[in-house]
Amino acid sequence: MEITAGNGADVILDTVGGEVFEQSMRCIAWGGRLLVVGFAGGRIPEIKMNQALLKCFSIVGVRAMEHVKRKPKEGAAYRDWMLGWADKGRLRPHVSHALPLERFREAMELLQSRKAIGRVVLEVRPG
Repeated sequence: MEITAGNGADVILDTVGGEVFEQSMRCIAWGGRLLVVGFAGGRIPEIKMNQALLKCFSIVGVRAMEHVKRKPKEGAAYRDWMLGWADKGRLRPHVSHALPLERFREAMELLQSRKAIGRVVLEVRPG
């Protein structure tokens, strides 16, 4: 709310769920959109509809692969758009750990224990 001068965010992309979703409902702008992508936090939140009513915001479920299956042309356009942004360096996912492929068990443990913040990359080294 501080960075929006108290107005709230127009669009929030929530991949975590749980408490993050609840915080998102509190800091969304009037008429905003809350995009639900997943529940990485482990808890599927319950929606307090009075908050949606008071702020007139929309909650939209986003399943990228489902969209690609149902609307292949749009899915291809989105993919091309994202790859173009990646090529230009506009998309830079945070990599918290980069491990050689041989340490895949450790990588899985980082994910399962929720110690990874961002992506865990397995590297294949030549030779």
